[in-house]
Amino acid sequence: MSTHNLPKSAVTPPSSVQPTVTQSSSVDVHELDRTDIESYYIPGGKVYERFFDCPLDHQEAADTRRVRVFARHIVPVGKEDQMHSLPFIVYLQGGPGFECSLPSSVKGGWYATAISEGFQLLLVDQRGTGLSAPISAHTLAQHGSTAAQTEYVRHFRADSIVRDCELIRKTLCRGRTSAASQKVALLGQSFGGFCITTYLSLFPSSISRALITGGVPPMLDSPDAVYHATYPRMITRNQQYYAKFPRDIARVRTIIEHLNAVAVVLPDGGCLTARRFQQLGISFGRTGGFDSVHRLVLRAANDLETAGCLSVSALTEIAAAQSFDANPLYCIMHESIYCQNGNASRWAAHRVREASFASAFEYQWDRVLQRSDPAAPVYFTGESVYPWMLDDYAELRRLKDVALSLAEYTGWGRLYDTDVLAANTVPVAAVSYYNDMFVDVGLSERTAQAIAGCHQWITNEFHHNGLGVSSHVPEYLFRLLKGDITDL
Repeated sequence: MSTHNLPKSAVTPPSSVQPTVTQSSSVDVHELDRTDIESYYIPGGKVYERFFDCPLDHQEAADTRRVRVFARHIVPVGKEDQMHSLPFIVYLQGGPGFECSLPSSVKGGWYATAISEGFQLLLVDQRGTGLSAPISAHTLAQHGSTAAQTEYVRHFRADSIVRDCELIRKTLCRGRTSAASQKVALLGQSFGGFCITTYLSLFPSSISRALITGGVPPMLDSPDAVYHATYPRMITRNQQYYAKFPRDIARVRTIIEHLNAVAVVLPDGGCLTARRFQQLGISFGRTGGFDSVHRLVLRAANDLETAGCLSVSALTEIAAAQSFDANPLYCIMHESIYCQNGNASRWAAHRVREASFASAFEYQWDRVLQRSDPAAPVYFTGESVYPWMLDDYAELRRLKDVALSLAEYTGWGRLYDTDVLAANTVPVAAVSYYNDMFVDVGLSERTAQAIAGCHQWITNEFHHNGLGVSSHVPEYLFRLLKGDITDL
């Protein structure tokens, strides 16, 4: 979604007065009993659209700045009068920097699985995304200098997201009589699983159970090891892609040669460089990704063959496949999700690529021709962010100073408490995908072993988006939690 026209009230500077749009007019009215909440039905559920007023800095009482956090609350049809008693399952989206979408129905997928397990659903737009104080060049500019903007964005990591969720849990579960009924279940996809691991570290007594899909985090102090592990997986996926579409070897080389020779401007003002074209390979980490990239490659190559340039239609489709401008937090904060204990990211993916994988992912045409096999395929890249993106993407250009500042920041605190996780008593079930191009299975396995009672299922049946592809994934995880599967 575009964030250029967001109201200034989405974030409240210290000197401003927060509009009374997120709270009930009376403190005695429970959030679940409010009559001013917008609601409507979708197949299988009634949706309530709720906003919550949260501190920007949960740990600094003197900081009066607030952020407004949005969550879609979905109650199974026929159980609308049981909101005060039904347990909640809180869904945490992947990213960082991506909002939850409104489901067209909750009669299928993980939604139906969770409902069949007796839950009502809470889909949270993590701060900085969707309707939750979204980050954009426009909204950040309201905070003044680069230093002030950088300080503000530093409050948008997993620890702050978790504290927002804890405030929301307390609000929605207020008045429940037993400690057990005040707990929530958690479901986290990808980065959502990173957030769950932070939640287990900070507030384990608030969680009834946790399910993690493709997101058992590497518990590292810096991101370098992540890219040493994932670049080889990117190479493997490229080899598999070209084995499926061998004619794309020549097509991609033609496109890369063209993009080196011609300055191509996208309809939104961004630049389609050869290095940006390589980033289409992020789709290789998802089911169906090979086919979607092949379609774009075929379209672009056909344009060059028949017209000598890339059509507006092809450029629009390529830009639509790259969400970095629409979700800028993903780029400017991505590597910080791995930083702890005073370590800066310093563009780890770029550093590791240049030091160890430059030839494999070469995009400069003269250097492509100088490789030991000048006819070899040009490889796509995967889930990695680079400093040059701040020049090639139109919206990211306006965030360049902030992004560069964040990459050098050394004040990141601890995201995970290894002692608490080692003593964990919360039932945890996690799936890790053997061929995952985003979250390395080896690093995930090390973390799963450090969380007491974590049941980890490792499978090569799915890619990173398994949760959205098959209901077997959530069903199997719930069976793990119930003890129905005992051979893992």
